Amino acid sequence: MELNKLYCENCLETMSRMPDNFIDLTVTSPPYDNLRNYNGYDFDFENIAKELFRVTKKGGVVVWVVGDATINGSETGTSFKQALYFKGIGFNLDTMIYGKTGGMFSNNISYPNIFEYMFIFSKGLKKTINLIKDKKNKGFGKLYISHSRDKNGNQKYSPTQTLTPEFSFRGNIWFYDTGGSVSDDNISHQHPAIFPEDLARDHIKSWSNEGDLIYDPFMGSGTTAKMAHLLNRNWIGSEISSEYCKIAEKRIEPYLMQQTINFNKK
Repeated sequence: MELNKLYCENCLETMSRMPDNFIDLTVTSPPYDNLRNYNGYDFDFENIAKELFRVTKKGGVVVWVVGDATINGSETGTSFKQALYFKGIGFNLDTMIYGKTGGMFSNNISYPNIFEYMFIFSKGLKKTINLIKDKKNKGFGKLYISHSRDKNGNQKYSPTQTLTPEFSFRGNIWFYDTGGSVSDDNISHQHPAIFPEDLARDHIKSWSNEGDLIYDPFMGSGTTAKMAHLLNRNWIGSEISSEYCKIAEKRIEPYLMQQTINFNKK
Protein backbone atom coordinates (compact mmCIF):
# COMPACT_ATOMS: atom_id res chain seq x y z
CA MET A 1 0.00 0.00 0.00
CA GLU A 2 1.07 3.58 -0.60
CA LEU A 3 1.89 5.35 2.63
CA ASN A 4 1.11 8.94 3.62
CA LYS A 5 -1.99 8.79 1.46
CA LEU A 6 -5.70 9.32 1.99
CA TYR A 7 -7.86 6.64 0.35
CA CYS A 8 -11.25 8.06 -0.59
CA GLU A 9 -13.27 4.90 0.02
CA ASN A 10 -14.90 2.77 2.67
CA CYS A 11 -12.30 1.81 5.27
CA LEU A 12 -13.18 -1.87 4.82
CA GLU A 13 -11.90 -1.60 1.24
CA THR A 14 -8.66 -0.01 2.45
CA MET A 15 -8.07 -2.57 5.19
CA SER A 16 -8.84 -5.47 2.83
CA ARG A 17 -5.58 -4.61 1.03
CA MET A 18 -3.54 -4.49 4.24
CA PRO A 19 -1.59 -7.54 5.39
CA ASP A 20 -2.04 -8.94 8.88
CA ASN A 21 -0.19 -7.14 11.70
CA PHE A 22 0.46 -4.02 9.61
CA ILE A 23 -0.61 -0.96 11.65
CA ASP A 24 1.18 0.29 14.76
CA LEU A 25 -1.53 2.66 15.95
CA THR A 26 -5.04 3.69 14.94
CA VAL A 27 -6.41 7.03 16.14
CA THR A 28 -9.98 7.73 15.13
CA SER A 29 -13.38 9.06 16.08
CA PRO A 30 -16.16 7.19 14.23
CA PRO A 31 -19.61 8.58 13.48
CA TYR A 32 -21.94 7.49 16.26
CA ASP A 33 -25.62 7.68 17.17
CA ASN A 34 -26.37 10.20 14.40
CA LEU A 35 -25.03 13.03 16.59
CA ARG A 36 -23.64 14.58 13.43
CA ASN A 37 -24.71 14.37 9.81
CA TYR A 38 -21.78 12.72 8.03
CA ASN A 39 -23.31 13.17 4.58
CA GLY A 40 -25.70 10.31 5.24
CA TYR A 41 -23.03 7.60 5.59
CA ASP A 42 -23.12 4.94 8.28
CA PHE A 43 -20.61 2.20 9.02
CA ASP A 44 -20.42 -1.55 9.49
CA PHE A 45 -19.06 -1.47 13.03
CA GLU A 46 -18.55 -5.17 13.74
CA ASN A 47 -16.65 -5.92 10.53
CA ILE A 48 -14.57 -2.77 10.94
CA ALA A 49 -13.64 -3.83 14.49
CA LYS A 50 -12.63 -7.30 13.26
CA GLU A 51 -10.51 -5.85 10.48
CA LEU A 52 -8.84 -3.44 12.88
CA PHE A 53 -7.87 -6.40 15.05
CA ARG A 54 -6.43 -8.25 12.06
CA VAL A 55 -4.34 -5.36 10.68
CA THR A 56 -3.09 -4.12 14.05
CA LYS A 57 0.38 -5.34 15.00
CA LYS A 58 0.84 -7.42 18.13
CA GLY A 59 1.15 -4.88 20.90
CA GLY A 60 -0.40 -2.21 18.68
CA VAL A 61 -3.15 0.13 19.83
CA VAL A 62 -6.50 1.43 18.58
CA VAL A 63 -7.65 4.74 20.09
CA TRP A 64 -11.44 4.90 19.67
CA VAL A 65 -12.98 8.27 20.62
CA VAL A 66 -16.74 7.92 20.98
CA GLY A 67 -19.75 9.15 22.97
CA ASP A 68 -23.47 8.50 23.32
CA ALA A 69 -26.57 10.33 22.25
CA THR A 70 -29.43 10.87 24.70
CA ILE A 71 -32.73 9.63 23.26
CA ASN A 72 -36.02 9.79 25.15
CA GLY A 73 -34.19 10.70 28.34
CA SER A 74 -31.67 7.85 28.22
CA GLU A 75 -28.16 7.50 26.87
CA THR A 76 -27.91 4.91 24.11
CA GLY A 77 -24.97 3.02 25.63
CA THR A 78 -23.45 2.60 22.15
CA SER A 79 -19.98 3.37 23.47
CA PHE A 80 -20.12 0.59 26.05
CA LYS A 81 -21.48 -1.91 23.55
CA GLN A 82 -18.65 -1.11 21.16
CA ALA A 83 -16.02 -1.34 23.90
CA LEU A 84 -17.29 -4.75 24.99
CA TYR A 85 -17.35 -5.95 21.39
CA PHE A 86 -13.73 -4.91 20.85
CA LYS A 87 -12.84 -6.74 24.07
CA GLY A 88 -14.79 -9.80 22.96
CA ILE A 89 -12.81 -10.16 19.72
CA GLY A 90 -9.48 -10.11 21.52
CA PHE A 91 -8.46 -6.54 22.34
CA ASN A 92 -7.40 -5.43 25.81
CA LEU A 93 -9.39 -2.46 27.14
CA ASP A 94 -8.14 0.70 28.85
CA THR A 95 -10.69 3.49 29.38
CA MET A 96 -9.78 7.16 29.21
CA ILE A 97 -11.89 10.34 29.16
CA TYR A 98 -11.76 13.31 26.78
CA GLY A 99 -13.04 16.31 28.76
CA LYS A 100 -14.30 19.30 26.78
CA THR A 101 -13.63 22.81 28.02
CA GLY A 102 -15.59 24.63 25.33
CA GLY A 103 -19.22 25.75 25.38
CA MET A 104 -21.78 23.56 27.12
CA PHE A 105 -25.25 22.75 25.81
CA SER A 106 -27.96 21.43 28.12
CA ASN A 107 -31.04 19.38 27.22
CA ASN A 108 -32.68 20.69 30.42
CA ILE A 109 -33.17 17.17 31.82
CA SER A 110 -29.59 16.40 32.83
CA TYR A 111 -26.26 18.13 33.36
CA PRO A 112 -24.50 19.15 30.13
CA ASN A 113 -22.38 16.39 28.62
CA ILE A 114 -18.78 17.62 28.55
CA PHE A 115 -16.88 14.42 27.83
CA GLU A 116 -16.40 11.51 25.45
CA TYR A 117 -14.72 8.17 25.97
CA MET A 118 -11.27 7.47 24.61
CA PHE A 119 -11.10 3.68 24.60
CA ILE A 120 -7.55 2.39 24.28
CA PHE A 121 -7.69 -1.08 22.74
CA SER A 122 -4.40 -2.99 22.57
CA LYS A 123 -3.64 -6.25 20.79
CA GLY A 124 -2.06 -7.89 23.80
CA LEU A 125 0.29 -5.90 26.00
CA LYS A 126 1.16 -2.50 24.53
CA LYS A 127 4.51 -2.59 22.70
CA THR A 128 5.04 1.19 22.93
CA ILE A 129 4.28 3.28 26.02
CA ASN A 130 5.53 6.88 26.13
CA LEU A 131 3.48 8.25 29.01
CA ILE A 132 3.22 12.03 29.06
CA LYS A 133 4.71 13.64 32.16
CA ASP A 134 3.29 17.16 32.40
CA LYS A 135 1.30 17.24 35.65
CA LYS A 136 2.85 20.01 37.76
CA ASN A 137 3.59 18.91 41.34
CA LYS A 138 2.75 21.37 44.11
CA GLY A 139 5.43 19.88 46.35
CA PHE A 140 8.22 20.16 43.79
CA GLY A 141 11.64 19.88 45.47
CA LYS A 142 10.30 18.61 48.80
CA LEU A 143 11.10 15.22 50.32
CA TYR A 144 8.31 12.69 50.79
CA ILE A 145 7.92 9.08 51.87
CA SER A 146 6.05 7.01 49.30
CA HIS A 147 3.48 4.52 50.53
CA SER A 148 0.90 2.03 49.28
CA ARG A 149 -1.78 -0.22 50.77
CA ASP A 150 -1.96 -4.00 50.95
CA LYS A 151 -5.11 -6.05 50.30
CA ASN A 152 -6.29 -5.43 53.85
CA GLY A 153 -5.98 -1.67 53.51
CA ASN A 154 -2.91 -1.38 55.70
CA GLN A 155 -0.40 1.27 54.65
CA LYS A 156 3.11 0.23 53.71
CA TYR A 157 5.77 2.95 53.82
CA SER A 158 9.01 3.12 51.88
CA PRO A 159 12.14 3.06 54.10
CA THR A 160 13.65 5.98 52.18
CA GLN A 161 12.58 9.52 51.34
CA THR A 162 12.16 10.69 47.74
CA LEU A 163 12.57 14.14 46.25
CA THR A 164 9.34 15.33 44.65
CA PRO A 165 9.88 15.83 40.88
CA GLU A 166 8.65 18.92 39.08
CA PHE A 167 6.25 16.90 36.93
CA SER A 168 4.37 13.62 37.27
CA PHE A 169 2.45 11.52 34.76
CA ARG A 170 -0.89 13.01 33.79
CA GLY A 171 -4.04 11.06 34.65
CA ASN A 172 -6.41 9.28 32.29
CA ILE A 173 -8.77 12.27 31.93
CA TRP A 174 -7.47 14.71 29.31
CA PHE A 175 -9.04 18.15 28.81
CA TYR A 176 -9.10 20.00 25.49
CA ASP A 177 -10.76 23.15 24.24
CA THR A 178 -13.49 22.36 21.73
CA GLY A 179 -13.81 25.89 20.39
CA GLY A 180 -12.07 27.41 17.39
CA SER A 181 -8.64 26.54 18.79
CA VAL A 182 -8.93 22.83 17.96
CA SER A 183 -7.03 23.68 14.76
CA ASP A 184 -5.57 26.77 13.12
CA ASP A 185 -6.29 25.32 9.65
CA ASN A 186 -9.40 27.20 8.60
CA ILE A 187 -10.37 24.58 6.04
CA SER A 188 -10.69 21.92 8.74
CA HIS A 189 -13.68 23.75 10.21
CA GLN A 190 -15.71 22.89 7.12
CA HIS A 191 -16.05 19.43 8.68
CA PRO A 192 -18.90 19.13 11.25
CA ALA A 193 -16.98 17.25 13.96
CA ILE A 194 -13.21 17.71 14.01
CA PHE A 195 -11.40 16.67 17.16
CA PRO A 196 -8.58 18.69 18.72
CA GLU A 197 -5.17 18.37 17.12
CA ASP A 198 -3.65 18.15 20.60
CA LEU A 199 -5.75 15.06 21.34
CA ALA A 200 -4.44 13.26 18.26
CA ARG A 201 -0.90 14.48 18.98
CA ASP A 202 -0.92 13.23 22.57
CA HIS A 203 -2.14 9.75 21.65
CA ILE A 204 0.32 9.44 18.76
CA LYS A 205 3.15 10.42 21.09
CA SER A 206 1.93 8.05 23.82
CA TRP A 207 1.46 4.83 21.81
CA SER A 208 3.91 5.07 18.88
CA ASN A 209 7.47 5.98 17.92
CA GLU A 210 8.95 7.88 14.98
CA GLY A 211 8.70 5.87 11.76
CA ASP A 212 5.64 3.92 12.96
CA LEU A 213 2.53 3.63 10.81
CA ILE A 214 -0.63 5.42 11.99
CA TYR A 215 -4.10 4.72 10.57
CA ASP A 216 -7.41 6.56 10.70
CA PRO A 217 -10.37 4.70 9.15
CA PHE A 218 -12.61 7.78 9.49
CA MET A 219 -10.17 10.48 8.47
CA GLY A 220 -12.71 13.31 8.28
CA SER A 221 -10.83 16.61 8.09
CA GLY A 222 -7.38 14.95 8.28
CA THR A 223 -6.39 15.68 11.88
CA THR A 224 -4.71 12.30 12.49
CA ALA A 225 -2.72 12.52 9.25
CA LYS A 226 -1.51 16.05 9.97
CA MET A 227 -0.34 15.24 13.49
CA ALA A 228 1.27 11.95 12.43
CA HIS A 229 3.20 13.82 9.75
CA LEU A 230 4.37 16.53 12.16
CA LEU A 231 5.52 13.84 14.62
CA ASN A 232 7.55 11.99 11.96
CA ARG A 233 5.21 9.03 11.71
CA ASN A 234 3.84 7.52 8.52
CA TRP A 235 0.11 7.35 8.05
CA ILE A 236 -2.76 5.97 6.00
CA GLY A 237 -6.29 7.34 6.04
CA SER A 238 -9.69 6.25 4.77
CA GLU A 239 -12.66 8.54 4.19
CA ILE A 240 -15.85 7.47 2.45
CA SER A 241 -17.21 10.99 1.87
CA SER A 242 -15.76 12.63 -1.25
CA GLU A 243 -16.57 16.05 0.23
CA TYR A 244 -14.57 15.37 3.39
CA CYS A 245 -11.77 13.82 1.33
CA LYS A 246 -11.33 17.10 -0.51
CA ILE A 247 -11.21 19.00 2.80
CA ALA A 248 -8.60 16.62 4.26
CA GLU A 249 -6.45 16.59 1.12
CA LYS A 250 -6.32 20.39 0.96
CA ARG A 251 -5.51 20.54 4.66
CA ILE A 252 -2.73 17.93 4.53
CA GLU A 253 -1.11 19.01 1.25
CA PRO A 254 0.99 21.90 2.67
CA TYR A 255 2.49 19.62 5.31
CA LEU A 256 3.32 16.87 2.84
CA MET A 257 5.16 19.39 0.71
CA GLN A 258 7.45 20.29 3.63
CA GLN A 259 9.14 16.93 3.95
CA THR A 260 9.07 13.27 2.91
CA ILE A 261 8.95 10.65 5.62
CA ASN A 262 10.68 7.35 4.88
CA PHE A 263 8.89 4.32 6.23
CA ASN A 264 11.04 1.90 8.20
CA LYS A 265 9.16 -1.37 8.20
CA LYS A 266 9.06 -2.91 11.62
